[in-house]
Amino acid sequence: MTLPRAASDHAEIASAALPEIERKVLGLGAKVAAERAERGWSLAQLAQRAGLSTASVHKIEKSGMTPTIASLMKIAAALGRSVSFFVDEPATPDVSVVRHEDRAKVYTSKQGLDLRNLSGRYGPFLIAGAEAIVEPLADSGPTPMNHPGEELVVVTAGAMVFTVDGREYALGEGDSIHFRTLLPHSWRNPAAEIARAVWLVVRSS
Repeated sequence: MTLPRAASDHAEIASAALPEIERKVLGLGAKVAAERAERGWSLAQLAQRAGLSTASVHKIEKSGMTPTIASLMKIAAALGRSVSFFVDEPATPDVSVVRHEDRAKVYTSKQGLDLRNLSGRYGPFLIAGAEAIVEPLADSGPTPMNHPGEELVVVTAGAMVFTVDGREYALGEGDSIHFRTLLPHSWRNPAAEIARAVWLVVRSS
């Protein structure tokens, strides 16, 4: 299995990134409004300094309109900020806690596989982790996967079979497997019951 942070399929990566891009765009307006308020400027004052209409600035702040690159450059210049200030992420913390009720669904193209995120945002962290629920008889597909890095999988319920470099490894509850992912690998749930696992992917640095 390949978690999105170790994906070799660029189309999947782009698809998984779309919600994050949309979130950044939606956050632009709030940042502009906060910077304007900090300076005590009215909408009209910022609009005048940026060479834009007051209505346009109002729509941008309320996320009713996505600014063009040119408009964002003008607003950034008027506020004395760089364009990157409005789109960059804050520094990733060195410690990440994911509460059970806050586990986000992780995108995967594999049928019969449900992944819930366990790890912090990719940045200083090289490990991506997820809790996996594998439906009965589900598998990773006809073509073995391979990509840089490592995987460590701990089966917490049910059974799974991994094939790594042509050799099969049958795992039951409590068993684990750790392998280098440059080797061709695949997985399947051979049973008529759901399997559960904790799945860790280590990207090559």
